[in-house]
Amino acid sequence: MSRAFVNEDAGGGRQFRRFGLPPREDPSFDEQAARALLEGAMTADTESAEQATGYYWGEIRLRPHVERVLARARAEGDSDLVRAAERFLR
Repeated sequence: MSRAFVNEDAGGGRQFRRFGLPPREDPSFDEQAARALLEGAMTADTESAEQATGYYWGEIRLRPHVERVLARARAEGDSDLVRAAERFLR
């Protein structure tokens, strides 16, 4: 195969950010996963959050957690978190 069609760097060496998540069996995992996805979005690293949580952006199962985070963020005036949560819920 021609070297023009080979990308030796594809997918290699990408360092994913670590999120302090509880074990998947922990009842708080989904809540923490929702927070991790929002945090990843606010730092332009959703991919790391998706990798860490096993959930994709907009996961329906996480909506109730994101709605609670959104309410708190609005009350506290955290505009970045409000923006991320609103995007998640679209």
